[in-house]
Amino acid sequence: MPNPAAADTITLAPDTLSRLSKASTATVATLLYKRGYHNAYVQGVARLAPDQPVLVGPAYTLRYIPARPDTDPIEAFREPDHPQRVAVERCPEGAVLVMDCRQDASAASAGSILLTRLQVRGAAGVVTDGGIRDAEGAAALNMPVFAAKASAPTNLTKHHAVDIGLPVGCGGVAVYPGDIVLGDSDGVMILPRHLADEIAAEVGPMEEFEAFVLEQVLNNTPIIGLYPPTDPEMQARFEAWKTRKSDG
Repeated sequence: MPNPAAADTITLAPDTLSRLSKASTATVATLLYKRGYHNAYVQGVARLAPDQPVLVGPAYTLRYIPARPDTDPIEAFREPDHPQRVAVERCPEGAVLVMDCRQDASAASAGSILLTRLQVRGAAGVVTDGGIRDAEGAAALNMPVFAAKASAPTNLTKHHAVDIGLPVGCGGVAVYPGDIVLGDSDGVMILPRHLADEIAAEVGPMEEFEAFVLEQVLNNTPIIGLYPPTDPEMQARFEAWKTRKSDG
């Protein structure tokens, strides 16, 4: 089967990222599930600091393979074309650097200095299924950083950076360059780019209905027939609730 269409052939609607930034990953997970995408949640990663903002932006990818002594001495960082350093300097403004570390967090994939550089350059954030060193400094950034855990060893210990801007796997999920990355307190979802506009258009109505449902639950309404609204009365109640909200 062919790869998805290249990112530069799929133009997003002007308000798609803004709409998604107000959506929860749980909502997006359900909307993707309805479309048959059952493996879009990046496993094993969490936001380094709970007060970091919601993460949303197109994926810019970096892939690591296992390190070897002949390819990853400490002198490797002196190479001007070292892919990890190049990725930091080329990641576009507003993009999310997604690093494929084969779900191995026994060494870092980056540290606070490189992550600070990404923040200064305007990156939207970072997602890695590896570790992050200098994690306290990384957690203090305004840019959201999602990682498997803190990990002191340098990436050269376990990871050899090889590819930039190619499809990768991160936390068990296929990530193609330009896919939309959304991260919050529940974790990270990867939205295929070609679905981003239609999902962004649906998140508002879905979350509005769930706000109605929560209010009903707090008022002691039984869940059966309410969520999902199989009782026709519930749809009428919802429409009346929306009218009151808009009038109020």
